[in-house]
Parts: sequence; structure tokens; C-alpha cells
Amino acid sequence: MASKKYIPRLVDGALDTLLAELPAIMLTGPRGCGKTTTALQRAASTLRLDQPAVAAAFGASPDAVLAAQKPPVLLDEWQNVPESLGAVKRAVDAQAGAGRFLVTGSVRSRLSSAGWPATGRIVPLPMYGLTEGELEASPAASLTLARLFDRQDPETGELPDAPDLVGYVDRIMRGGFPDAVHLGDLARSAWYEGYVEQLVHHDVSEVAAVRSPATFAALVHAIALNTAGLPSLVALAQAVGINQRTIKSHLDLLEDVRIVERLSAWGVNRFNRMVKTPKYHMVDPGMAAHLTGDNRAGLLSNGDRLGRLIDTFVVAQIRPLLRLNTPTVSAFHLRDANGAREIDLVLESSAGKIVAIEIKAANAVTAKAARHLAWLRDELGDTFVRGFVLHTGAMTYKLDEKIWAMPIARLWR
Repeated sequence: MASKKYIPRLVDGALDTLLAELPAIMLTGPRGCGKTTTALQRAASTLRLDQPAVAAAFGASPDAVLAAQKPPVLLDEWQNVPESLGAVKRAVDAQAGAGRFLVTGSVRSRLSSAGWPATGRIVPLPMYGLTEGELEASPAASLTLARLFDRQDPETGELPDAPDLVGYVDRIMRGGFPDAVHLGDLARSAWYEGYVEQLVHHDVSEVAAVRSPATFAALVHAIALNTAGLPSLVALAQAVGINQRTIKSHLDLLEDVRIVERLSAWGVNRFNRMVKTPKYHMVDPGMAAHLTGDNRAGLLSNGDRLGRLIDTFVVAQIRPLLRLNTPTVSAFHLRDANGAREIDLVLESSAGKIVAIEIKAANAVTAKAARHLAWLRDELGDTFVRGFVLHTGAMTYKLDEKIWAMPIARLWR
């Protein structure tokens, strides 16, 4: 059977740059996001530590086995032989040289019982699921954040072949996992079912003990229902039926395995009465839709679910770019205590410049949709670079001073 064609990833350029200067890189990210496939494009030799014979030989004499490999050496599924990281550390300490080791596998945190012997020697680089820019092989995708912060105003006019609302829903449903994006609806549903079962019953146990897989699964479902929302620990505890302390530890665990991301609140030290509660997103919009039984017809008739999943979808397009931008950009959300002002995404550059984004399911928006962006612009002055109202239509046009309506697809086209 022919091998699958490699889909170039946004992380490729950063990975090649780091390998040219650093001895060892660990690709981190959710299981199945493409870490091993990407690493294999660069590896001269591979140690698959999920194969018992390889793991046994490596475990018996890790330093000798490692020294016999041609660099760059890929250590795949490193967690099966936890001492592999110690062997890489010793190899890096003993001999200088860039581009020697690639490590993939579990995203077990530095706080795991196995410890983390490679601090300062193995540099982590995050990966996520496929973005639309990667799926469409769009060369502009890696420039997205630079374009958003650029002082030059965006071009107005129509985006050719822009998706309509149904097109965005279909993109949400297929998600970003490489093994699932090209499957039909039934096969993809079965794939997600197996993924979640593996996550609940096996993956999380690599990071911490979970007494009740059923309650852990209930929390994953609750986050999927509330994706792009701000549920409190109290509300989640009541929904799942466990105490807040356990909820907090389970949420930490879901972040460790890169299934859920908490988006911190911005502006709490700058403005009065801003909420400090983080915003929760399922990292993969397809998984969020699968867990709650969403389908195309259901989403098109449920404004709340549609809005949540479009928000989750947009964040999934931007998230992989945050660490790849130089200098880095951080993402937040903003909301005041009574909900009168709310902004979906606040992007802050290392220089303190702000790009603010509202996300709408409508195919056209008016200045009313930008009123919170206008308020933030007036509060921040020159610190505010630009505001965008991202929508599901095809036109880019100016709404107000420094504020533009723009199709979601312009993020990658």
C-alpha cells in the first residue's frame, strides 16, 4: 500500500531552525496530531520504543544503543522507556553538536513520577492538529499573525471561493487530526469514539491516577458542551458530580494531554470589574462536536452551539501560530463582570501591542458588532493596533477606525 503524502506543517520551519542550533527537540502535542510523521521527515535513524524488542535492547544499554545511531535520531514513544530522556541528556552533555535528537511520544508533564531529567537539554516545541492553512497548503498561513499586527490596513473586497456557513460547519465537523480529516461521517465518528476511549482509559494514566474514568469522561463531555465558555469550577463540579479539587486536577490533566486549553483573562489589572475566570476551549473542534452529538443540521439550527464551535474553530487556526511567531504572541479573552463587554480573543505581542478579535457566525456584520472593539480601542489608544470582526461571509470592509470586518478564511488565505 502506498504511503501517505506528507502534509507540510506550520511547525516545519521552526523545527528546522531549532535543529540547526540546538541538540535535542521534543515535539509535544495531543496524541495523533502528527508529531511522529513530522519528525520522520528529518530523522536519519529511528528507535521505536513502543516495539518490545527495541525497548528491551534500549532499556538494557541506553547509552550504547543511542551512540550507535546515525543522527538525527528519533526516539518515538519515549515514555515506554522513561530512562531514554536521561540517555539523551548524557549524550548532549558529553558531546556538542546541533540537530542530534528528536523525541516524540507522551506529553507527560515535568511533574510526573518519572521526573524530568532533560531540563535545558531537550527543548519542547508544541504541535497541534491540522489547520485549514495546512490542509489547503496555503503559503500565507505562516504569516497570519504578522499580517494581523502589521500597520498596513487589510485589503478590502471579496475573498474568492470563500466558504459559506455550511462550509465552515463541515470544516468544524472534520476537525484537525490527520487520521480523521479525510474520513466519511460514520468512520470519523467511530475514530473519535475510539480516541476518547483511549484518552479516558489509558492516556491520562500516563500522567496521573484517575480513580473514576467515568467521571473523567463526564468532565470531558462538560467541557465540550461549554467550549468557548467560562464555566466556573463550581458549575463543572455540579455537572460532573465530584468536588472542585478533583475537577481542578482533572482540568490540569486535560491540559497536560493537550485536549483542553484554558484561555486566561486579559485586562484584570488594567480595568475595573473584569472577570478572572479562564475561557475553556476543546483544542480540536471536531472532538467537541463529536462528544456532544452535533451534526450539520443540528448546528445550523442551534445558534448557541454554532457560535461556540465557530469560536473554537477560529482559535484552533490561531493557536499553532502563537509560539511560531517571532517574537511570540500571547492570547487571552476579555469580559467584564456583568457581561456588558466581551471580546473573544485579545492577542498581545511581546511589545505590548494589541489586536482584538470578535468572532461571529453571521455572513455580514455592522458597526454594532464592533462596539466592544471600539471601546477597547478608545481605552488603549496607540497600544491598540487593530480590531477584527471575523465572519462567515466573503467580504473584507472597514467598520470603524482601526476596525475591520473580515472573512474567517482570510486567516489562512
